[in-house]
Amino acid sequence: MKSLLRGRRAAITAAVAAATALALTPQAMAAAFDINFDCAGDSPVGEQKFALQQAADVTAPASVAPGGALDIVIDPGPNTVPAEVNGYTVKRIEGMDLKIPIPANTTFVSADLAGGSGLGPNPPTFTVDGNVATIHLDGPIAGGSQFELPTVTAHLTAGDSGTIETKLHGTSHDDPGLTFTAVVGSIIGDQNVPSRCFPNPNPVLTTTTIG
Repeated sequence: MKSLLRGRRAAITAAVAAATALALTPQAMAAAFDINFDCAGDSPVGEQKFALQQAADVTAPASVAPGGALDIVIDPGPNTVPAEVNGYTVKRIEGMDLKIPIPANTTFVSADLAGGSGLGPNPPTFTVDGNVATIHLDGPIAGGSQFELPTVTAHLTAGDSGTIETKLHGTSHDDPGLTFTAVVGSIIGDQNVPSRCFPNPNPVLTTTTIG
């Protein structure tokens, strides 16, 4: 009987220890977003206003130790290039840049791109200039066709204190977070329409507490 009781106490102790360890381990927090972009294109007949949407799942740990390593994962969902904007046929888009700020209270280490489809013959690239990362796509992506941006995993080092927030870049058409050239059909032939977009609103996608 004593042996059986010792076995039960050992099992209970092990279960409590496992639950405590799980509770103390920072858990990844995931959230789904539908991000709205407010866009303006410079066409030969004047500025064209339009909107784009992009769904994404974003994951980051709820907390991280000071100076600790953390990963932020941005996983865009499938999307479709508009076949028509303001009465103009979209033939294709090319030269797309999507900007993502490196969060405050972090140091950028590296990033991985994975997946993606329908993006053209050249693979996407990821560069960092100052505190802003840029995903670049050469394209072309045909109007009306489906595509999917690559999943981005950013490897970061936390600062000493504070919070780490993930957002997209951009505050206006003059400070865009998404740019590309749309090639549209018109009565005078195909025209290049440089386009500038910003997330409106620009929500906080994840928040990680340092400490």
